[in-house]
Amino acid sequence: MQLLFDAFVAIRDFMELGGPILTVIAVTNLAMWLLIYERVLYFRTEHRRRFAVECETWAARQERRSWYATQVREAMVSRLKLATIGTIPLIKTLVALCPLLGLLGTVTGMIEVFDVLAISGTGNARSMAAGVSRATIPTMAGMVGALTGLFAATLLSRTANREVERLDESLPLDAFAAIDPTWTYSRFTRGRKWRSLGA
Repeated sequence: MQLLFDAFVAIRDFMELGGPILTVIAVTNLAMWLLIYERVLYFRTEHRRRFAVECETWAARQERRSWYATQVREAMVSRLKLATIGTIPLIKTLVALCPLLGLLGTVTGMIEVFDVLAISGTGNARSMAAGVSRATIPTMAGMVGALTGLFAATLLSRTANREVERLDESLPLDAFAAIDPTWTYSRFTRGRKWRSLGA
């Protein structure tokens, strides 16, 4: 119990040294990591169920080579892509916001230092130290939050892209040569497009 109390006192003193901007950074980091945890839980639970449902739905189709079947397949991949992306753009936004909030804390802390200098000159080192703390601690907290969140956001983005590609490969189309041997289905970075073999 004493350890918890000591930890609470240390965190409280640290938050007071950083000023109100540090509280905003802490709330931002908490929201960011809650969203990261939500995405991790999604990939471990709900995503597997969705992936299996889409594969079973496609396997149950009798016809998988017409234009209509192609559009249905694209819709299935798009649905899973939206589900996998989820809150990742919001996580990236919070990652970018953390260092900006740290910079804001630096500016407000330096303003406090200049106020002390204007009132008491350079003789009051204790008051200047409080302003310097409010200028440096939020910057450190913002950078730490951005670095850790950037790593997690990159990992989640790669996982989402990999899962979409895996579903894309798990929904095979029947051979198009049965329709017209002069056409084939080719992969592009942004979606799908028909192209002629003779082109």
